[in-house]
Parts: sequence; C-alpha cells; structure tokens
Amino acid sequence: MLGPVILAASRSDKMRRFISAAPGTKQVVARFIPGELVDEVVKVVIDATDKGLEVTLDVVGEDITTPEQSHAARDAYLELIDRLKDLGLGTRAEMSIKLSMFGQALEGGHELALSNVRPVVEAAAAIGTTVTLDAEDHTTLDSMFAIHEELRKHFPQTGCVIQAYLFRTEDDARRLAAAGSRVRIVKGAYKEPASVAYQDKAEIDKAYVRIVKILMAGDGYPMIGSHDPRLIAISQELARRAGRKLDEYEFQMLYGIRSEEHIRLAAEGHRMRVYTAYGTDWYGYFMRRLAEKPANLLFFARSILTKG
Repeated sequence: MLGPVILAASRSDKMRRFISAAPGTKQVVARFIPGELVDEVVKVVIDATDKGLEVTLDVVGEDITTPEQSHAARDAYLELIDRLKDLGLGTRAEMSIKLSMFGQALEGGHELALSNVRPVVEAAAAIGTTVTLDAEDHTTLDSMFAIHEELRKHFPQTGCVIQAYLFRTEDDARRLAAAGSRVRIVKGAYKEPASVAYQDKAEIDKAYVRIVKILMAGDGYPMIGSHDPRLIAISQELARRAGRKLDEYEFQMLYGIRSEEHIRLAAEGHRMRVYTAYGTDWYGYFMRRLAEKPANLLFFARSILTKG
C-alpha cells in the first residue's frame, strides 16, 4: 500500500526538501493549491461563486513550532476574512482551520489554539460566514472537540470534521448529530494505527455509510466530503429517505479533483462547496492528496520525468 508510505514521507524533512526541489513539483502542486497569496485565492473564490459553487478556504502550514507562528496563522486568516468582506463574498466562503496551525501541539497548546481561533470565528461571523475545525490525527481530537464545544456556546454555526476510518467516529457522529451542529464527514487522511482505525478500504467505506446515515437522521447539518461517486449517490439516497431538502445538507470536494462533478451537483440544485487551500507551506497538504489516490502519485511522477 503506497498510502501509508506517502503519509510517513509527509513528516520527513529530507523528503520535503527533495520534493520541493523536483522540477515537476510546481506544476502538480498548482493542481491542488491555486496560489500562495490571498489575492490569488480570492480570484478562485470569485470564479467558483460565479459558477454557483461555494468555497471553504484553508491556509496551509500546520507544522508550526513556536507561539509566534501560531499568531501569524491567526493573522493570515484575519487578513483573508478582511478581503472576503471587501468583496462581499462572506456568505459564499467559509474557513477551514487546523488547530495544530494555531498552536495546539505546543506547550499549553489547547488554550493557545482556543485563544487564536476565537477571534477568527468572531470575525467570520461578523461577515456572515463561519469556521469549520478540521480533524487531524486521533491524538488531537479530544482537544478539537472541546474547543468546538466551547466556540459553539457563542457561535453555534461553528463546524467540525469527523473521520470515517476511526473506530470512535460513529459515537462522535451520534453526539454531534443531536447537537444541531455542522459536521463534515471524510474518510480520513492520516496514518493511524490498527488499534484505533480501520485499515481496509471496504471497511472504511462501510463505516462512512453508517456515519452518513446517522448524520442524515439527526438534527445537524451534514457536509459530505467525498469524491467517490458511489458514496455520493448513497448519501443522496440517505438524504432522501431522511426527508432532507437540498439546502439541508451539502457536498464538499477538493479543489482540482473532479471539477466537472462540482458543476454537475450544483446544477442539480445541491449545495456544493469546494475545499480550497492556499499558502506557501504546502508540503503536508500536498502529500496527503498524493496518499489519497494512486493516480495523483502517478501524475506527479510523470511530471517529474517530463520536466527532469
């Protein structure tokens, strides 16, 4: 299995240097990450909304080592919100945040991450949008859910992400579905041990369906994060059985993957949100995209050979 190998490489400084220097890297990175600066990603937001799509924006760079870097991450999101406000795009673009980027893994990290994320959530609410807390590896989740619960006391629209490959997630889904919160369900993109996560793709897919069923039957707002045509079709059927209207759930897909499907779902009346990352520290995000699908790795390898 190539996926676990690539995920291990995502933590390697040696591999980071090698891949960053490879001749074809820039071309492939651009497929998944449309720019490094706010002005570049704002153009993508405008284009997406003109096509009837919505967007969630992720400033990449979760591998921080100092509190100062966590404050810089907070400020990057505040800058983004200011730009969305100026352009009147607040209601069409939300933010996705990894709490590790806000200092969660540092000493006193739980409180540091909460103090950094709170002003971002407040600023987002002020322009008519919200924030979703991304799920990271399983050791961070109790802290993430606690921060999510704290933020929802004043900003109940704050969302969070759950991952189908973790054994705990069905219980998390039941708790969140009853709370009326916004919940994105994804398969999961971190290297997790067999003691906490399914390792077999078929088992992960089965868990995904069980969790979508829980979310659709609950009181929350499900956000279906998948590019898998079969899982998308099953989710549509589960929504229909649960009596949900088209504006009572949404689909989410990554920028650069199955773009025609984005348009198709939106044309059918579904809410379709494109997860769009930008920034200079793209390596970890890029490697997880390679790990998720072997075709992405082959595309990268061909680009290197072509440019080399």
